[in-house]
Amino acid sequence: MNLSPVSFRSYFASLLSVVALLFIVSSCGSDKGKVEGVNMLYGSSSKVWVTDKQTNAAGDKVKQDAAAKDQEISFASNGTYSGTQSGKYVFDQTAKTITMTPEGSTTSNTFNIETLTDSKLTLVNPNSPESKLMLKAK
Repeated sequence: MNLSPVSFRSYFASLLSVVALLFIVSSCGSDKGKVEGVNMLYGSSSKVWVTDKQTNAAGDKVKQDAAAKDQEISFASNGTYSGTQSGKYVFDQTAKTITMTPEGSTTSNTFNIETLTDSKLTLVNPNSPESKLMLKAK
């Protein structure tokens, strides 16, 4: 195969452009899988989160009514949460989980954390990985 210097340069320039474009697209991607420190959960002392999106067990988006969109949950630095229910939570960054125990209950619920940044929190049902609750900081 005989490539002239001109065609090789244009091929090489095209290849570099594609690589640069892929790099830019991948670096601007989602925060999925990014779980930052526990302070992202509660900010300086407490942080309010509101529902952004929700998916069901099939991974389909759940239509949210106004009441669901207005639901809030607040996490505090002392290991408590409040909202429609109040209780205590334990955050495990290594396991990427949060365990929530409602007040007066001996039963707790553990959720996998898919994303935790300063502005996004995605909780995943460990028994149904497509069932997710995506929250945004208020």
